[in-house]
Amino acid sequence: MRIAIASGKGGTGKTTVAVNLACVLADSGQTVQYLDCDVEEPNGHIFLKPQITASESGGIPVPVVDEQKCTGCRKCSEVCQYHAIAVLKKALVFPELCHGCGGCALVCPEGAIREENRSIGVVETGQANGVAFVQGRLNVGEPMAPPLIRAVKKKAITDGVAIFDAPPGTSCPVVTTVRDADYVLLVTEPTPFGLNDLKLAVEMIRQLGIRHGVVINRADSGDQRVRDYCEAENIPILHELPDDRRLAEAYSRGHMAVRVLPEWRTMFSDLWNRIEGAVDRDSDVLRKIKETHP
Repeated sequence: MRIAIASGKGGTGKTTVAVNLACVLADSGQTVQYLDCDVEEPNGHIFLKPQITASESGGIPVPVVDEQKCTGCRKCSEVCQYHAIAVLKKALVFPELCHGCGGCALVCPEGAIREENRSIGVVETGQANGVAFVQGRLNVGEPMAPPLIRAVKKKAITDGVAIFDAPPGTSCPVVTTVRDADYVLLVTEPTPFGLNDLKLAVEMIRQLGIRHGVVINRADSGDQRVRDYCEAENIPILHELPDDRRLAEAYSRGHMAVRVLPEWRTMFSDLWNRIEGAVDRDSDVLRKIKETHP
């Protein structure tokens, strides 16, 4: 099962939910993997404290032009939707803008373009107290996270539970992270900003057609508008986590809530049971629809 933990904005407690959920599953004997797809600012390692055992480069294929063959026909620049190639007398490549689609090499009539891999970051793997750990680290200054996120997701296990810790927001890196998940857990907070960004995240998830539910963090602060919205939109609220100063203190020290606060272990166990229940119910509904309308 692939579970993505996402949010419409940063600071809602997305990583807190992801790492504690992974920890609870590992302690219960389940095969679980945590994948930090927030490659621009990975921070799951602060809490899981993994032993990194392998590191490999993550890259993207970019064009290299043979100036002896290039005739300046402009076909490569015309096919490039990202303006990564300009043609003066010869084709000039801007590697940072290239999305690695390979179109330029395909349309070049002279065979003047070949592709070479350009490293944009690293993918690190390891173990953290029973949790298989994967994270990506994007090189400073690189503008495109999705290629490295895809490299991280290629490490996902097929047997067990893979938890994708998504970047905040609703942009391309988030879509890349969640698009093939079995379920998306949206973490929000009961504030006007939390509600606004939750609406954006829900709209994105619905466009992708992925099953989803909500966790309200710091639920005993703020107001009722997030709950009212979820009720009106028929979005299940799987859990409400309290605003607990002890959790903030543990978080500031890089400690896991489920390790130092027994009641939080119970809350995250309940959350997982509700996620499983939601996935099973949705699967039954889809099965019945297919049986009724083959």
